[in-house]
Amino acid sequence: MTVESTAARTPRRSAGSKAGTTGTKRTTRTTTKKDAGTEPQLVQLLTPEGKRVKNAEYDKYVAGVTPEELRGLYRDMVLTRRFDAEATSLQRQGELGLWASLLGQEAAQIGSGRALRDDDYVFPTYREHGVAWCRGVDPTNLLGMFRGVNNGGWDPNGNNFQLYTIVIGSQTLHATGYAMGIAKDGADSAVIAYFGDGASSQGDVAESFTFSAVYNAPVVFFCQNNQWAISEPTEKQSRVPIYQRAQGFGFPGVRVDGNDVLGCLAVTRWALERARAGEGPTLVEAFTYRMGAHTTSDDPTRYRGDEERQAWEAKDPILRLRRYLEASNHADEGFFEELEAESEALGKRVREAVRAMPDPDHFAIFENVYADGHALVDEERAQFAAYQASFADEGGN
Repeated sequence: MTVESTAARTPRRSAGSKAGTTGTKRTTRTTTKKDAGTEPQLVQLLTPEGKRVKNAEYDKYVAGVTPEELRGLYRDMVLTRRFDAEATSLQRQGELGLWASLLGQEAAQIGSGRALRDDDYVFPTYREHGVAWCRGVDPTNLLGMFRGVNNGGWDPNGNNFQLYTIVIGSQTLHATGYAMGIAKDGADSAVIAYFGDGASSQGDVAESFTFSAVYNAPVVFFCQNNQWAISEPTEKQSRVPIYQRAQGFGFPGVRVDGNDVLGCLAVTRWALERARAGEGPTLVEAFTYRMGAHTTSDDPTRYRGDEERQAWEAKDPILRLRRYLEASNHADEGFFEELEAESEALGKRVREAVRAMPDPDHFAIFENVYADGHALVDEERAQFAAYQASFADEGGN
């Protein structure tokens, strides 16, 4: 079953249709029968009330999911949210310089993350904490960069999970190039690139769409449309739904309920299978919501209302799966109690690990800049050493 997105029923007004404008005559775009087939549709397998709905196209991709695996998906989302909340608290306490929360996006990340094979490769942004969890990256390793003690705390090739990318949209080009490479090597692996609705406006993303389509690269573009590119809503970034952009580049796009972990699992599995079969790229738009701030330096109350957040809280990804587990007798109270204890233990481990992180070597930044050294780097190192020494008192303390 596909259901129409609420966004499809919201009329758009062109930039020049404001009342009181003068000069060139303006016309308002109206929906016609020709347009009706392009209205946004949402793939949904699990409703906000926890009801399972049938979908002839995508049910087969989750037909084999067992009750144990459903509990595993629930556990993944709960522990990811707990880790994320702890990181936010640590930033507020001055232990981290910054943090980008994933609150509300757990289903999109866990569903897509669990669809991957070990030999697939992931190119994230800076908010894919749930995907990192699915790839086996220790959550404490994600925090070193945000504490300022390293440039990334894991080996990308150890988990096929690239380091976090701060430059908006650039990872889609990296993913496309990597996918083109593995295709030339004859591997049947797939690549997935994560980005947000804001990044979809970047030229790098358009270039990656072009190259991946022309070279039939085995890559899945996974856009988490959380409705806000910092303070800019999606309707100020695109005149069409994001997933429909894929049509212009010659490959399919699909919008899935990003708060439905089963839907995200099914759609991502479908897209990955297309890639591995040599059918080229796919654009998946996970229609979700950023419940918190863009980062801990942001104040979302300045640009959006409480009623919007409250409406999305009713679609909470964790709550809907819990409702389904309980209604289906796939989990009892003991399971939830044990998970709560595990969640608290994770929070404690994260706190202790962050506070125990050693400060970096102040001079490490000068190493490995040039293979054979460089006079200018030597000069800068000496200047920095003198600067550091200026903080010591005459007694050397």
